[in-house]
Amino acid sequence: MTLPLTGIRVVEIAQNLAGPVAGEILGTLGADVVKIERPEGDDARRWGPPFWNGTSPGFLAVNANKRSITVDLKDRESVRWLTDFIGEADILVQNLRPGSLEELGLGAHALIARYPRLIYCSVWGFGRFGPLKMRPAYEPIVQAFSGLMMMNGDDDTSPRRIGTSVLDFGTGTWTALGALAALVRRAETGRGGVVDTSLLETGLAWQKAHFASFRVSGQVPERHRTGAHRVVPFQGFETRTGPIIIAAGNDRLFVKLAGVLGHPGWPADERFATNAARVTNAPALLAAIGEILLTRSKGEWIDLLEAAGVPCAPINTLPLAVSEPQAVASGMIQAVPGDDYELMGLPIAFDGVRPPIRLAPPRAGEHNAEILGPQKGEP
Repeated sequence: MTLPLTGIRVVEIAQNLAGPVAGEILGTLGADVVKIERPEGDDARRWGPPFWNGTSPGFLAVNANKRSITVDLKDRESVRWLTDFIGEADILVQNLRPGSLEELGLGAHALIARYPRLIYCSVWGFGRFGPLKMRPAYEPIVQAFSGLMMMNGDDDTSPRRIGTSVLDFGTGTWTALGALAALVRRAETGRGGVVDTSLLETGLAWQKAHFASFRVSGQVPERHRTGAHRVVPFQGFETRTGPIIIAAGNDRLFVKLAGVLGHPGWPADERFATNAARVTNAPALLAAIGEILLTRSKGEWIDLLEAAGVPCAPINTLPLAVSEPQAVASGMIQAVPGDDYELMGLPIAFDGVRPPIRLAPPRAGEHNAEILGPQKGEP
């Protein structure tokens, strides 16, 4: 297949996660992504154990479909070469310490002035403006600061970090989306521009439903382990052999659920007749449902609920999740060319075909000779 971004050049001056996620998305969509690393390589290469051939899984996960060169940004000649090289690019993605590229003459305003067609994407911790704009940040710092961490867990536990880097991955995705939108605009105007994203803005955006509820009610949204307080029952429950989740998202589905659970009279009970009534009387209803579900295995309940048309699922571990026939059929898990491991592909397909992993995550400076010339030598 011809990938949508074939012919687009991306320079990635980014490390750790959010910036590299953006580069990986653009590279998997067909762009030629050249990753600029310090001579010692991206810090994320050392985020382990475990390691695969000396490289951490955290690095491998977000750096496929790229070429890597090492550049010493403390060397003037190297910076001069990089400045010229960026002039050949369509998109620049950077997430270095705020202000560091400006000190080298590689800030957004300087490069856009020199290369008007360049799309300059900056990934910030706290944003381009505001009193914290110069503060660097990592995922757990911004999960806490944005309020996202306080929404995770339940009212009887301390705040919990979400168990994956939702802000890094989300911000990388927004960055790629912004770059694509800027490419469309450039096709019409002939000019590039600046795309700014940040972990904080992503953390705030992920709470848009909670924010809308807060603005309407004036009440701080309650924390909930597996579901939502605004819809009942809409959460996880234990069974005799493990947990499942049930999502009776409307009154019609609650009628079906009540039938499966052997209580067809519940929908006529004024305490449970509407979702609003069920929210008000949630403790009694959820306790009753919980007792009933402990009488059978999760497989039995899944079969009964699915037969009745009630949305439900087992609460899987990662090994179970990726071995589910549906996950296998999705084609999300892709072999890495030339190596004996697999990575997750992009959750998008074109004409029924998922963009493939074409290039294994590179060694630091693997493409020095190819891009910089033989005088630089191999890493």
